[in-house]
Amino acid sequence: MPTTRANGIELYFERAGSGPPLLFISGTGGDLRVKPNMFDGPLARAFDIVAYDQRGLGRSGKPDRPYAMADYADDAAALMADQGLDEALVMGVSFGGMVAQELVLRHPGRVKRLVLACTSPGGAGGASFPFHEIEHLRGEARSRHLIPISDTRRDEAWAKANPGQYSQFVAMGAADPFADEPGRAMGARRQLEARAAHDVWDRLQEIKAPVMIAAGKYDGIAEPQSQLNLAMRIPGSTLRFFEGGHMFMIQDRTAVPAMVEFLTRT
Repeated sequence: MPTTRANGIELYFERAGSGPPLLFISGTGGDLRVKPNMFDGPLARAFDIVAYDQRGLGRSGKPDRPYAMADYADDAAALMADQGLDEALVMGVSFGGMVAQELVLRHPGRVKRLVLACTSPGGAGGASFPFHEIEHLRGEARSRHLIPISDTRRDEAWAKANPGQYSQFVAMGAADPFADEPGRAMGARRQLEARAAHDVWDRLQEIKAPVMIAAGKYDGIAEPQSQLNLAMRIPGSTLRFFEGGHMFMIQDRTAVPAMVEFLTRT
């Protein structure tokens, strides 16, 4: 099992694919045991991907102490160093985009080009959906709550008009094969605490790396205004909206190719 001691904890990671190195930072609750994942799609045909379970999740260490966004960023930088990557392309999705913002600010030399997907800057720039406020919801109740938020087109009227598809989405969102794993609940709670405290708004103008901000038009988790704010704040950044909600990367087939083109641009 590929693990490394990075920034004081054991990090589980995987590396595969072909092309320039890409550090992929996943979202809230990300776990490489969940399939399909980034290694099963077009990114692995374009990049040498390094992806990992963030602290508190999956097969990585779960220290029982508060986590700061700086910890997550330093974990990523330490993993890059372990893998011999002085610099790399970086893609951060949702919570991973928050980590990526902190990474490029704390370790600017590590990030060659950066894609921030469906994420938020926090603070005055707009926070992402407050997942810590619905931590008590489980299974189908949580899934039903999030469906119309993750894609604002899927409202009550849509659910009534598409009962079969709605039921499928509820079941998919409720599934969590690792829910009872020791330490998982604590690690997930620590991640949500760090997520709630995320705020790089006053530092975004310090980013020098080329940045693409990619988002879904109908995302109620990382709202479109937050994406506009990111683009206005990060010098020279590119903003692209795609058809879809928080899962626009699988809803719009043009999204991943556009991000690949940006990352491989010379």
